[in-house]
Amino acid sequence: MTAVGQGVPFMAEAATLLDRVATTQQAAIETASQWSADAIAADGLVHLFGTGHSRIPVEEMFPRYGSYPGFNPIVELSMTFHTQVVGANGQRQAMFIERTPGLADVILSNFTFGRQDVVMVFSAGGTTAVPVEFARGARARGVKVVAITSVAESETAPIDPAVGSRLLDEADLVIDLCTPHADAMVDVEGLDTPVGPGSTIAAVAIVNAIKVRTAQLLVSLGAMPAVLTRASVVGADRSRTLFDDAYREHARRIARAIGQRGGGLRSDEPTRNAP
Repeated sequence: MTAVGQGVPFMAEAATLLDRVATTQQAAIETASQWSADAIAADGLVHLFGTGHSRIPVEEMFPRYGSYPGFNPIVELSMTFHTQVVGANGQRQAMFIERTPGLADVILSNFTFGRQDVVMVFSAGGTTAVPVEFARGARARGVKVVAITSVAESETAPIDPAVGSRLLDEADLVIDLCTPHADAMVDVEGLDTPVGPGSTIAAVAIVNAIKVRTAQLLVSLGAMPAVLTRASVVGADRSRTLFDDAYREHARRIARAIGQRGGGLRSDEPTRNAP
């Protein structure tokens, strides 16, 4: 962390953080992109899950301008909708819920995972029950798991005995957010607590890096879905068509994942799924 000087100290720290992610996590991002492209090209899904502020990169992946179907955002409002802070739907309740062992398996039971699917789990701290157990449960269902977490933050927090491990222990691939253990990155003179968290900007940069690289790979495979695009780029008619095509394709893929036989990986799951 850097002491405050002139200018915009958070911007300087954020630029340094993004450079660190780009230079140290390139191989992991490439692997995650390859897995994502393989899943989407095989008619599968890349499921994304996060609680608390880790919902932000989940929603960044799809649906957004410049994004495309094949990515399935999974967000539980009870653990993310807490902008009232106190009172009903407050932060205390959300934090309590995300520390509840067993809840992740209930969430997972709503989905059927194909052999080609991938799961990405986001948690800066990487020790709370729901994201850790979500990753564990996905792997138990035979799905590759990518953890996007802060290694420094995770390793400086004790493991919850009721959970038994960290998120990074439950993943096939770890992408490090490269944030400091405090998450906040800027020291202010006269203040003994840092400000300006970096995990969100790092996570959003990582998912967009994966999104772009996956698109490159899908184009090379001849398997690129429709991209949500503004009318200012392609005209109003084409923009509406792209949106309709993308949403229709997402609905087709998600229909398999939330079918009546949800809750695991079927032994008879084919490589490709019929519409």
